[in-house]
Amino acid sequence: MCLILFAWKKHPSYDLIVTANRDEFYNRPTQAASLWPEQPTLLAGKDLTAGGTWMGVTKTGKFAALTNYRDIANINDHAPSRGDLTKDYLIQNHKPKTYLEKLKSEQIPYNGFNLLIGDQNSLWYYNNINYEIKPLEPGIYGLSNALLDDPWPKVEAGKQKLGELIQNDALTADSLLKIIQDKTIALDIKLPNTGVPLEWERALSAMFITMENYGTRCSTTLLKKGTSTNFAEKTYPHLGQKEDQVEFIF
Repeated sequence: MCLILFAWKKHPSYDLIVTANRDEFYNRPTQAASLWPEQPTLLAGKDLTAGGTWMGVTKTGKFAALTNYRDIANINDHAPSRGDLTKDYLIQNHKPKTYLEKLKSEQIPYNGFNLLIGDQNSLWYYNNINYEIKPLEPGIYGLSNALLDDPWPKVEAGKQKLGELIQNDALTADSLLKIIQDKTIALDIKLPNTGVPLEWERALSAMFITMENYGTRCSTTLLKKGTSTNFAEKTYPHLGQKEDQVEFIF
């Protein structure tokens, strides 16, 4: 993912509320969200190039999502796929803290990442920039391609809109999708400096990104209480891919 807006323990009916966008090159092969035949409890999209996923849940109540940390000067083209981080947690039998401690101790040379993982009882955040394992308290959070809650314009705007939905008790897949489909470009004075050209920095400042060869490929929403899950995904038409929206309830 490249933008994850989420609330943990802020609504009486849901432990976890998520609305998120996956931004990627349009020509990277992708499988839409589905139950994986080889892992029948796992619901996630799949990166068909490397085999991992950007966000997924299991029927046993586990959750994982990932964003890249944008650090153009230090990208290793031969690094292992970050999509394995989410997939491995979801298919392995580890508690969130145990999994993150194991990941931290292994020091595998992934490119920069932010990782959210959780179960019915807890939600955790970890990145390989400052290597802090952090249990999350109840709250509304935003995560893009910097660190958790870094005040990028789309993160701040998205958190405010998500908070309003929760306050008004207007939570549906469609209302959550509407937040993340905002194409507003930030003012230049508010742009971060992440090492990409200014025209890219402008385009990437929107929640929903539309560029010639790169942009938002899908949006995903999640309403979760224990192991009860409402997971919806909307895919967008690029390079012959049809627009589609699916919903899974279990």
